[in-house]
Amino acid sequence: MKPLIILLSSFVISLFVIKIINKEYDFTLSGRIAMSIMLIFTAIGHFAFTKGMSMMIPKFIPYKEIFVHLTGIFEILLAISLLIPRFKYISGWALIIFLILMLPANIYASMNNVNYQKGTFDGNGLAYLCFRIPLQFLFIVWTYWSAIRIH
Repeated sequence: MKPLIILLSSFVISLFVIKIINKEYDFTLSGRIAMSIMLIFTAIGHFAFTKGMSMMIPKFIPYKEIFVHLTGIFEILLAISLLIPRFKYISGWALIIFLILMLPANIYASMNNVNYQKGTFDGNGLAYLCFRIPLQFLFIVWTYWSAIRIH
């Protein structure tokens, strides 16, 4: 829920700031700014909640903490590159692929009741997927709309 709030509030704020500065709205730039802010926010979680996020990864995958840190760094790089006009297209596709690849970790975490913030197994369970899967789809559409779609 927090990433969605950050995405939407960042979008509205950046939309109005750009309107004040450029005298016109730029929805796609505001969309990329909002996605970048959200990615920075979620990347911080990779470092603040490493233990819990490691629990979201199936047991057969080694070096979970390193993987969590690397994905956090990747999110930061994507956040930056989305704001660079010549990289927005490739960054958009990389982010979409990344979002698709991360969905199984969210499914695994839900099936195992992982609470990534506490690092415990008392999370929301499968009910979380009713929110998370549409949210992931929204992030994918948002990225396509703001970074890839020809304007």
